[in-house]
Amino acid sequence: MRPSLIALFTMLWAGPALAQHAGHDMSAMPETAQPQTAPASVSADPHAGHDMSGMANPSAAPRDGQVQAMGPPPLPDHETPAPTPPTDHLADRVFDPAAMDRARAVLRQEHGGAQVSQVMANLLEYRMRSGGDGYHWDGEAWFGGDLNRLVLKSEGEGDRHGVESGEIQALYSRAVGLYTDLQIGVRQDVEPKSRTYAAIGFETLLPYWIEAGGALFLSNKGDVLGRAEGAIDWRLTQRLILQPRAELNFAAQDIPETAIGSGLSDGELGLRLRYEVRREFAPYVGVAWTRRFGRTADYARAQDREVSDTSFVVGLRAWF
Repeated sequence: MRPSLIALFTMLWAGPALAQHAGHDMSAMPETAQPQTAPASVSADPHAGHDMSGMANPSAAPRDGQVQAMGPPPLPDHETPAPTPPTDHLADRVFDPAAMDRARAVLRQEHGGAQVSQVMANLLEYRMRSGGDGYHWDGEAWFGGDLNRLVLKSEGEGDRHGVESGEIQALYSRAVGLYTDLQIGVRQDVEPKSRTYAAIGFETLLPYWIEAGGALFLSNKGDVLGRAEGAIDWRLTQRLILQPRAELNFAAQDIPETAIGSGLSDGELGLRLRYEVRREFAPYVGVAWTRRFGRTADYARAQDREVSDTSFVVGLRAWF
């Protein structure tokens, strides 16, 4: 009886003590109470010694909360030709094939094959200058489509005594790039001397919306001339535009008949501020600075003409 009473008394004493630790956090217990890890010399990896070369690299997997970036597919390193147009049209099985051919021709013309035209006066201005007031014009007209066009250009200047210099160009224009046209044709000067030139040039759109162009001219007298020009529109508001503009003219030789010297013969820099009453009607004001260089300046001095001049201009830019 005595051993049984002692065992019962021990159980009754330990019960309340165990109940006090129910629900307690055991994370604060000393590390000695946690199970010991296996020694480093014992491998716990069941795949140790197996060939893992065929498995994916775990380091390439995205981390938690991240999405693995997938780049776009590589682009071809050259332009691929357009697919062959279909010749078997389902509509021809229902409607008259001749009528459908006419409808498709109209569709092609209205979506890329249309013939359009434009007449533009880039510069049509009156110039007030110290050596005497004058006028200046620069314009063009064209007719055609997206690839092939007939272009007419005209440029010149004069004063109250008449036209000092003037030219007309008739050109065939062909689109050779996304923003570039190649032009070839003839140029006819009416002043100061009547002379005919073969012309070849280009027009292009450079980065930052710079409109640029250049041309070479070979006359029926064997004279070679060159021209480079450019302009850019800085849109200050929806209707107010500031346009810097430059033009340079060159010659391969001296031409005493037209008072042109070899090298850089003359140049012009202009700054014009226009207001677009409508997109196709824009009056403007500005300044223009002209300068003759080299032998061309010597010819001008011999004729008692200005070598350098600054003009205040008032003009109109219009198109239809």
